[in-house]
Amino acid sequence: MPPHLYYTLFMLLALAVFLFVRRLVPKPPALQALPWWTRTALALAGFIGGALGAKLPFVFGFSDEGWLSLWFRDGKTITTGLLGAYVGVELAKIALDVRVKTGDTFALPLALALAVGRWGCFCNGCCYGEPTSLPWAVDFGDGYPRHPTQLYESLFHLAMAGVLIGLMRYNLFPTHRLKLYLIAYGVYRFLTEFIRPEPVGAVGLTFYQWVSLVLIGAMVVQWAYDARGARYPACAMEQAR
Repeated sequence: MPPHLYYTLFMLLALAVFLFVRRLVPKPPALQALPWWTRTALALAGFIGGALGAKLPFVFGFSDEGWLSLWFRDGKTITTGLLGAYVGVELAKIALDVRVKTGDTFALPLALALAVGRWGCFCNGCCYGEPTSLPWAVDFGDGYPRHPTQLYESLFHLAMAGVLIGLMRYNLFPTHRLKLYLIAYGVYRFLTEFIRPEPVGAVGLTFYQWVSLVLIGAMVVQWAYDARGARYPACAMEQAR
C-alpha cells in the first residue's frame, strides 16, 4: 500500500478515536444543558481553527505558488493546529456568550487521537528526526538512520492520556486539564525540536520552538486568568460579611 494511503487511514482512525472517546468522556451538567446547536458551533469552531492553524506555517512558508493553492497542498503541523483550535473555540465562546468550561472534555480524546495519528506520519515518512546511531533509528528512504520522532510523539500523547485519566479519576485540576496537556506538549515539542532537521531562526530557535513558547505562554496566562476569576466570588463573600 502506498505510504500516503497509510497516512490517510491513520488520520481517519485518529478522527474515529477522537469522536468515540469524546462521547465517553463525562461532561459537566452545564455543558450538557447547552443547546445542541451551540455545542455543534463550538466543535465546528475548534475544527476550523485547528485546520487553519495547522496550514498557516506552510502557506506563509512558500513563495513560489499562489497562496490559495497552498491551502490544498499536503503539509500541516500539530503545534499551530492545537493553538488554532484553542483560539477558535475561545472566540466562538465569546461570540455565543458561552461561559461553560469545555476544555476538559477535549483533552483525553485529543491525546489519544494524536497518539494514533502520528503513526500515519511514521508510515508516510514525514516529520522524522535528525540522523542518529541509536539502535531504534529508522531509514525513511534517504539512506540515513534517523530518530523516529513521530513515534516519540505518539508515546508522549499516549503517556499524557494516562496522566489525564488519572487526573479525571481523582478529580485533579478540574477545568485546567486541557491547558495542562497543551503546556506539557509545548515543553515536549520545544525540546524535541533539537533533534529535528528544522531551519533555525531568531536566537537559534526553530519556528516551531517559537510557536511552542507562544503556546506555553498563552496557556499559562489563560490558567492565571481563570484562577483569578475563580477567586472573585470568594472575595465578594468576604466583603459581604
